[in-house]
Amino acid sequence: MMNIGKVIVTGAAGFIGSNTVDYLLMKGYEVIGIDNFSTGTERFIENALKNDKFTMINCDLLDKATIANHFSGCDFVFHLAANADVRSGTDHPSKDLEQNTIATFNVLEAMRVHSISKIVFASTGAMYGEARVFPTPEDTSMPIQTSLYGASKLACESMIQAYCEGFNMQSWIFRFVSILGYRYTHGHVYDFCKQLQKDPTKLYVLGDGLQKKSYLHIEDCISAIWTGISKSEEKVNIFNLGDSDYCQVNDSIEWIVTRMNLKPVITYSGGERGWIGDNPFVFLKTDKIRSLGWKQKYTIKEGVEKTVDFLSENTWVFDFRK
Repeated sequence: MMNIGKVIVTGAAGFIGSNTVDYLLMKGYEVIGIDNFSTGTERFIENALKNDKFTMINCDLLDKATIANHFSGCDFVFHLAANADVRSGTDHPSKDLEQNTIATFNVLEAMRVHSISKIVFASTGAMYGEARVFPTPEDTSMPIQTSLYGASKLACESMIQAYCEGFNMQSWIFRFVSILGYRYTHGHVYDFCKQLQKDPTKLYVLGDGLQKKSYLHIEDCISAIWTGISKSEEKVNIFNLGDSDYCQVNDSIEWIVTRMNLKPVITYSGGERGWIGDNPFVFLKTDKIRSLGWKQKYTIKEGVEKTVDFLSENTWVFDFRK
């Protein structure tokens, strides 16, 4: 077993964070979870809370002085906390700056103060903005940013790289496509299932349904992260994570309604974008992580179907996320 020591997971009660906590505990590591429960829930960590190797701390990453105290004695940080709602950026412009960029600065400072040198960071394919090359490689030239979310994550990446150079840290930066699966609580598959749960006869779609998207199941996401940190040793290691294919939003709608055995009337808002900052084509080149031996378990269609199953069996999440 790779020894990464005592681990901090920020966003530990959220979708990706709670799944990561479970994986690390399964591996036998001691884990400290940090979350302010603004979008996470204790129900996602109820099994972890029964494990003697897990400690949960209710703390806001914007509280710089408080979080620094909890980093003492730790060896490795999985920084997964963030505002992941791309659409909310234009409604609340300060949210991405505070919850993504400033929170990441506070994490890095806590690491520096306590001599913690290793960090995994959850970035996003949205930082490529309007990409010009598909599938988009990690070393593509950076186009104009189209969302505050993507811009904030790009700023985070830059800070992390600077801290690696300035303070002898080591980082693994993973640029995600949309992640699906167990405990999934935001994104268009969630939105569609929520609509259909409320009224199975109709479905309203933002955009024209022709947007091209790539997805990855949470199990594949975590296995890719583990492959990356196990088999790459540069000071700064950057990987795209995603499926080797993409689909149209209309494809995912067909899979969803078929899985739910529904035939709703579908209407569209129109236009190639679902909202300000929505990219009509997201497809990342993942040769780099695959060259290390990573293989995904689920296709896009299987990932969507498993997500629909989770949401159908756990309808409480629709009330949890207002």
